[in-house]
Amino acid sequence: MDIAAMSIDMSLAKTQNAVGIAMTKKAMDLQQTEAAAMVEMLASVPTASPSFGHSLDILA
Repeated sequence: MDIAAMSIDMSLAKTQNAVGIAMTKKAMDLQQTEAAAMVEMLASVPTASPSFGHSLDILA
């Protein structure tokens, strides 16, 4: 393999690596945004009564 071909292969590998890293960062940013939205949504859910679930009516 000559030097020119090796140079092209190395350049292609670097480009593929950079694209892979960029896509991973983008996916992580998207997951972070979705997680923040989910936390915000869960914070707005009303809580149940404090006495809910403390007694059980077994007479039917």
